[in-house]
Amino acid sequence: MFQQSRNLLPYRSLLALMALMGCAPEIRTPKYTEPNWTVENPLTTSGASKGSSRMVSQALTSSSLDALRTGESTATPASSPLKDIHFEFDRYELRVEIEGHCDERGTNEYNLALGAKRARAARDYLVSLGIPLNRLSTVSYGEEIPVCTEHAESCWEKNRRDRFVVAPAVPTS
Repeated sequence: MFQQSRNLLPYRSLLALMALMGCAPEIRTPKYTEPNWTVENPLTTSGASKGSSRMVSQALTSSSLDALRTGESTATPASSPLKDIHFEFDRYELRVEIEGHCDERGTNEYNLALGAKRARAARDYLVSLGIPLNRLSTVSYGEEIPVCTEHAESCWEKNRRDRFVVAPAVPTS
């Protein structure tokens, strides 16, 4: 169980987003600390000052209203770990599809079954946090969609994963 929980740590952002959308009870998250950004500020001209990394930090953590007030773009930066979610007109439902993936070792049948078990384990964990089962779906791709194609443990490790995809809600009628 600890291994499953540890593997889901990168998805805390998704869990927090779903909690904000009313899909789950309140999830306690660590207190926010100011990130230590080391990139240059893309919002300034080429003669950026040494304080530009601080400006990027503020731009990435400010609200849309703050950005509008300061004349900055209100678009979510491409570097943001959280992406915008777009809805159909007059709709608000979210559904998350959990994709199970494996490395290239094992037969196709074995990897499809293993990918399905991985996706179900992540789904069950999210349900245990209070997210309704009808908002989650699973699919297994086995070894068919790798993120890395080298034949080494460091690569196989990247392919043994679950991927979370925000999908349109299934119509209830």
